[in-house]
Amino acid sequence: MATKEKQIVEPAVEAYAVARHVRVTPMKARRVVDLIRGKSATEAVSTLMFAPQAASDPVRKVLQSAMANARVKADQVSAAFDERALVVSAAFVDEGPTMKRFRPRAQGRASRINKRTSHITVVVSQPEIAAARSRKGTR
Repeated sequence: MATKEKQIVEPAVEAYAVARHVRVTPMKARRVVDLIRGKSATEAVSTLMFAPQAASDPVRKVLQSAMANARVKADQVSAAFDERALVVSAAFVDEGPTMKRFRPRAQGRASRINKRTSHITVVVSQPEIAAARSRKGTR
């Protein structure tokens, strides 16, 4: 009988950042987040830098914060860290509280204005180093 050899896998560095109560509608922020999901983090930052949408600025700040959190987390566990190897593994936008405002209308009426807010979450992760080493044949 052949014995199965257990492979020791180093944990991947994974970090996230959240911006809450951002004054951007969730629908507009989701359009921007869809641009960066799955890309490398440095490529996503440059994409957001030149994106014409107004929501790209807060999303870029959250992404850069998640990258900084990954750097700190890697330092804490003494893991090898390469910023260029980070990938945006998950990015999503949830709806925050809506501020309700009223606007005067004709004949004494009023209509409601909804000022929507968003909670933006970006997760970055570094691919597992041991998996790459085992493919090359070194241990």
